[in-house]
Amino acid sequence: MAFGAIAQAQQLTAQPTFSFVAFGDMPYNLPEDYGRFENLIRDVNKQNQVFNVHVGDIKSSENDCSDAYYQKIHGYFNQFDKPLIYTPGDNEWTDCNKHTPGKYDIDERLATIRKLFFDGKASLGKSKLPLTSQAKHPEFATYVENNRWQHGNVAFATVHIVGTNNNFYPDPKGNNAEFYDRNKANLAWLDEVFSQAKAANNIAVVLFTQADMYNPAKDAKEANAFIALKEKLQTLTVDFKKPVLLVNGDSHVFLVDKPLYVKGGKGKKDLDNFTRLQTFGEDNIHAVKVTINPATPGLFQIEPLMVQGN
Repeated sequence: MAFGAIAQAQQLTAQPTFSFVAFGDMPYNLPEDYGRFENLIRDVNKQNQVFNVHVGDIKSSENDCSDAYYQKIHGYFNQFDKPLIYTPGDNEWTDCNKHTPGKYDIDERLATIRKLFFDGKASLGKSKLPLTSQAKHPEFATYVENNRWQHGNVAFATVHIVGTNNNFYPDPKGNNAEFYDRNKANLAWLDEVFSQAKAANNIAVVLFTQADMYNPAKDAKEANAFIALKEKLQTLTVDFKKPVLLVNGDSHVFLVDKPLYVKGGKGKKDLDNFTRLQTFGEDNIHAVKVTINPATPGLFQIEPLMVQGN
């Protein structure tokens, strides 16, 4: 082994091992799921993680979009002992113009979520984690929900990408101003996250989004909403060379895969340094515990956290 490789291996093994917990797409079936979500909070609070992340959809698309409901979830988030970081899902704003949730103005609901859940400075939860928000840039002052932080020489970030086609309407008569503005912000945010990770010589990047961008069943009708984001993420991952983990919700099925490919030989080869983790959700109110162990080749140790009573 060359001297440089030995030094890099020694640097990795000297890094601390730590865990975080991720979950999303809950509570859905109300009022029954309030109790199940309380069970999840109880079990998550028993873990030895550094922080928790809710990857969006704090309700089903059919349930109430009222301020009172958002306040209730905000209260739940602050029952977590460890810091709770949240990235919005489509159900709490893009779907609120449907008749069942109350026919709200979706831009107004998004503004309400930003005001209630994000202060541009720190996480939710009983203990707070300082965050760096994209809103610190005047050009992207609205995007308080895009946040980044570091722990154990790993870069973490949330990126506001949601299901229901990411609020993009293929109809040319559709008003897609919000989508284009947020897409521009998200692409710039990905650039910043990876740039900062390279500058800090971080050993990995972990991203959290709501949307399942790699579901083949959705590709035909949702391709336009995610193409630029997926291309950007692939380019940055190849350039970064070190492990990248994407954590998303949206499809409600626990899944770990490698959906990115590069050309190699006679066909396609997995982009080895990219891993996607999809969390439980909807009827499956459980969480996922991810342990980052620099002494192991795969770096990420992923295990379901099955909630007792759910």
